[in-house]
Amino acid sequence: MEPVISMLPLPHCRMSWHGFKKAVNRAGTSVMMKTGHVERTVDREFETEERRYRTMEAAAKKLQKEAKGYLDALRAMTASQTRIANTIDAFYGDAGSKDGVSAYYRQVVEDLDADTVKELDGPFRTTVLEPISRFCSYFPDINAAITKRNHKLLDHDAMRAKVQKLVDKPSSDSSKLPRTEKDAANAKDIYETLNNQLITELPQLISLRVPYLDPSFEALVKIQLRFCREGYEKMAQVQQYFDSSVREDYSNGMLDDKVEQVLQSMRDLSISGLSNN
Repeated sequence: MEPVISMLPLPHCRMSWHGFKKAVNRAGTSVMMKTGHVERTVDREFETEERRYRTMEAAAKKLQKEAKGYLDALRAMTASQTRIANTIDAFYGDAGSKDGVSAYYRQVVEDLDADTVKELDGPFRTTVLEPISRFCSYFPDINAAITKRNHKLLDHDAMRAKVQKLVDKPSSDSSKLPRTEKDAANAKDIYETLNNQLITELPQLISLRVPYLDPSFEALVKIQLRFCREGYEKMAQVQQYFDSSVREDYSNGMLDDKVEQVLQSMRDLSISGLSNN
């Protein structure tokens, strides 16, 4: 996706003396606005578009974070499954080796981790994570443009206040007011150019978010579908190792009774009561 807003270059890390003076003047203008000595321009239309942009920016950054978190969680889950499968296989020991259920379960889980997840890693990065990250990579330039617009607004308001001051209290230098008015008109033109560009193009950027992210959304659903389907198919193969009566007992609500019978048999063992003697 090409950036919608034609961005101006980002400011240099090392501020020039001219830039430093501008920053000081703008800070002074901000203070004068707070004390009511300089009138602040209010642009409701820009404020509305900026709020909409900030909402989208926050949502996109959260989406980027959650997309990365999903991939990490997928890896963590399959790794956890592998560890529990190894533990179950060790727990069953020779009893599990008779019908091979614990070993087969371990193999299935290892395959799911080694094949399915690793095969999904690349497509997920290419079709989901990287496009979202590219979308978010435009935000610093857009934010720089908004900051520049705000600085130019301060310059415009400051020059307008200077003109008003000269009108209220004329200078002995008759050329000062025309020069200041010219500077004020120039500051206004620069501000309005940036302001109008942002008001026009911020809504375009916001409207493009859906068609841009639609393919990634579809890819995410397909990746999730494949993971769930392959996981189901692999686990369904493990189920054939279990006695069919277990599934029937579960369906008929009788499995709890059988488990309780086993627990009672364990409690009946003499070893269970040794600690009471």
